[in-house]
Amino acid sequence: MSTAMYVTGWSLHLPGADLSAAGTGQWARAEAATADRAATLLGRKGLLSKDPATRLALCAVHRALGLPPGRHPLPTPLPATAVVACSNLGNVETVARVARTVTEEGGRAVSVLDAPGVSSNVVSSAVALWFGFGGPNLMICSGARSGRAGLRTAALLLAAGRADRVVLVGVEPADEIASALHAGAPPLRAGAACVVLTARPGPLAVHSRPPLPAAQPLPSGPVDDWGDSYGARDVVALALAAHLVADEGHGALAVGDPGDLPFAVLGGAS
Repeated sequence: MSTAMYVTGWSLHLPGADLSAAGTGQWARAEAATADRAATLLGRKGLLSKDPATRLALCAVHRALGLPPGRHPLPTPLPATAVVACSNLGNVETVARVARTVTEEGGRAVSVLDAPGVSSNVVSSAVALWFGFGGPNLMICSGARSGRAGLRTAALLLAAGRADRVVLVGVEPADEIASALHAGAPPLRAGAACVVLTARPGPLAVHSRPPLPAAQPLPSGPVDDWGDSYGARDVVALALAAHLVADEGHGALAVGDPGDLPFAVLGGAS
């Protein structure tokens, strides 16, 4: 990660998670809508064909942008805003359902609502279309370190001038098929997180260098207690760190394993 990045928005959207233990203030009082109740935040129009992971990702981005409840389409596309989505199991339930239908009934039996959902980049493209982001949209599916890969990708997009803002979102579902494929402990957590990044200087920065002298490791307890966010884990951790630094008065917080680049340190822009 060769460029400084600055955080302009963030959110945690983890339905059913107890956020109070992490010192999350108002977040603890803001209930995160489950995928089947995403319309309470996003509005009803356009959600019928969206899988649970996509709905959760849309909710996380909506909250990170600070939008009020209800869909608010932008009048013109934003060609300089990119989307990087991190998820390993986001649409596996849809893929499995379509594959089963093709095997048992033939291709003509596949629902026109399901067919677009088998695309591997369905989450990133859906976010881009929903909010009018016209820059590159990329899907990262590289296992438990997807969030770190997504953060590095965001930095590369900003450094190359391909975008002046990157919406980094991590999401995983917890349906029966996704949970069976994950088969880990702690169990898979259905939820999403989002961090909005830019190269323009701001009060909250992300660095890729050894820890600042005053940086403290982000407590892993809350993130672990919320369940395994898998491909979204590092985005969850980064969003939590942003909140703790900006809203709860913590100093700089180191996010991630120092031996595994990119190592993100979140602190003041200076």
